Order: sequence, then structure tokens, then C-alpha cells
Amino acid sequence: AFRLMANYPNPFNPETWIPFELAEDAHVTLRIYDLAGGLVRSLDVGRRPAGEHVDRTRAAHWDGRNAAGEQVSSGVYAYELRAGEHRELRRMVVRK
Repeated sequence: AFRLMANYPNPFNPETWIPFELAEDAHVTLRIYDLAGGLVRSLDVGRRPAGEHVDRTRAAHWDGRNAAGEQVSSGVYAYELRAGEHRELRRMVVRK
């Protein structure tokens, strides 16, 4: 099954890991949005094999920075995992 899990830790500062599961091999992209729907950062996770990607070496990683390399402010953000035709969205909290 395709499944996006809760990021760890949540809330976090300054970085977080986002575990997921893939039903089949897929190219994975992680997109971070602010609550207004604006794209904060897009991360190319790369091609990943089917299975669970739950530990720090396999999960997606976000360093808490925007596309310009600046640390984001405290607040609630949405993250979307895209893998092939699958998409799933969850929320996370940045706390400073």
C-alpha cells in the first residue's frame, strides 16, 4: 500500500524525518506548503523501491529551510508526498 506517515519528531526544530511506504517502485517528491497554500520547498527524494521507508536512512528528510535556504518560522505546515500517481498530504508543526 501507499502510505504517508506522521513526521518525526512533531513538533520539530530544526529538522524532521518523514516516513512513508510504497506499494511499488516510484520516483518520490516531497513538497512543503505554508497554511496559505504557498510552496515553501520542494525536495526530490529520488527513485525508491517498494516497501517501508521509516528509519532515518530511508525516510524523507527536511532541514526546516525554505527554497532560499532560510530557516522557516514557527507554525503549522503541510507536507505532500508524491510517488508516481499517488499523493498524500499531512500537517506538521515547526516550533522554535
